[in-house]
Amino acid sequence: MKKILFVTSEAHPLIKTGGLADVAGSLPKALTELGQDVRLIIPYYQAVSLEQEPTFRSTIRVDNRDINILETRLPDTDVITWLVDYPELYGTPGNPYVDEQGEPWENIAERFAVFSRVAVEIAMNRANLDWKPDIVHCNDWQSGLVPALLSLEQDAPKSIFTIHNLAYQGLFPSTTYHELNLPGQLWNPAGLEFHEMLSFIKGGLVYSDRITTVSPTYAQEIQTPEFGYGLEGLLSHNHEKLSGIINGIDMEDWNPETDAAIYQQYNDTDLDKKQINKTELQKHSGLPVDPEISLFGLVSRLVEQKGIDLLVEILPEIVTTPIQLVLLGSGDSSLEHQLNGLSRLYPDKIAVTIGYNEKLAHQIEAGIDIFLMPSRFEPCGLNQMYSQRYGTIPLVRRTGGLADTVVDAMPDTLKDKSATGIVFDEPSTGALQESIKRSLLLYNDKKTWRNMQKTAMSKDFSWQNSAKQYLKLYESI
Repeated sequence: MKKILFVTSEAHPLIKTGGLADVAGSLPKALTELGQDVRLIIPYYQAVSLEQEPTFRSTIRVDNRDINILETRLPDTDVITWLVDYPELYGTPGNPYVDEQGEPWENIAERFAVFSRVAVEIAMNRANLDWKPDIVHCNDWQSGLVPALLSLEQDAPKSIFTIHNLAYQGLFPSTTYHELNLPGQLWNPAGLEFHEMLSFIKGGLVYSDRITTVSPTYAQEIQTPEFGYGLEGLLSHNHEKLSGIINGIDMEDWNPETDAAIYQQYNDTDLDKKQINKTELQKHSGLPVDPEISLFGLVSRLVEQKGIDLLVEILPEIVTTPIQLVLLGSGDSSLEHQLNGLSRLYPDKIAVTIGYNEKLAHQIEAGIDIFLMPSRFEPCGLNQMYSQRYGTIPLVRRTGGLADTVVDAMPDTLKDKSATGIVFDEPSTGALQESIKRSLLLYNDKKTWRNMQKTAMSKDFSWQNSAKQYLKLYESI
């Protein structure tokens, strides 16, 4: 049995802004179910939602501050969760990264430097918790200082650093380094310095024993200039300790047989019932009810990374074909504005909901025929896996985790019944448009479409799979 300290800035259902929270809410649970002793640590933000009051465990002195460690459980799991309680840094309204106005926290470097120092005290068994991990598993730049600080300790546990999205690096002016009172020996170009700036993520990349990212293809992509954001050289240099493990999905939460959020539950033996979800979604979205028209859907952050601009550009043309589109998401205000405009222009074809709604997200996955993910890059992606689980065919660009989890419908894969989606290569309007045309041809071949649905629904995207790979990695170090 391994003792694992899982260090993260967010974890579902305690607090969530993105995919990291899903991983942090699921992987520790799956590892615990495999018999490991996992402890999760996150800051005790004002926005953390708890089912019951946490209990006080200890007070530790870190960087001339007294900080409390509180204990709770990750809801519906046996995972012990430690909350770093320091109201001066974490007790204000907002989410982990931005304030109530949506502006990045001015003290964001300090927020996560203090959090990292507390994680190191726990890792070194200096937090009066009588527990020392074998492995410290850090996630994204917010915990990047942990492996760096552990490198200065005697008899430190091994560390793993997972990159969920390399686009976010935790870069700050060099003056921040001294303001944070960080040890002088880490400040050099082979350490935390990056072009004369402080880079939190470099702490994880340089000093951890292993680097993972959330899909095998993304592990290759981040070693290239296109996806490396200036760190491709460092990652190539460290390629021997870099690997990709695809994220799992919550197979209970996303299960069309038991999903309470959808209009009609179904499985791969009664796929005709999926049609009821389509009809109800069309009604709910104010679209004409038409069982024959192919219903496309998209649930996403509305940002350029997700290729939404490509879709916006071709929508006026593709609405002339027999399709409808249901879209849920929020993000770039100009993209929101353009999508709202298009839905007013084509009310019979396009339904747009700006914001996020978990129930509607489930209803879209169950009710649509084709899920759009034209991402420019996608470290892992979850919706393409949710879609397959629901017998909804994903249409994706060949990048990151999308390339690793969707099998393109080509003559050979259709013949051997391994096809589960439609994949295109170029991040261009032409390539997206061609793939939409191809999906319509496939959709009209009912037998082929049903085979693809069944193959997709039989795929195992469970966290057990991923957790076993992480466990192997832990054991290797």
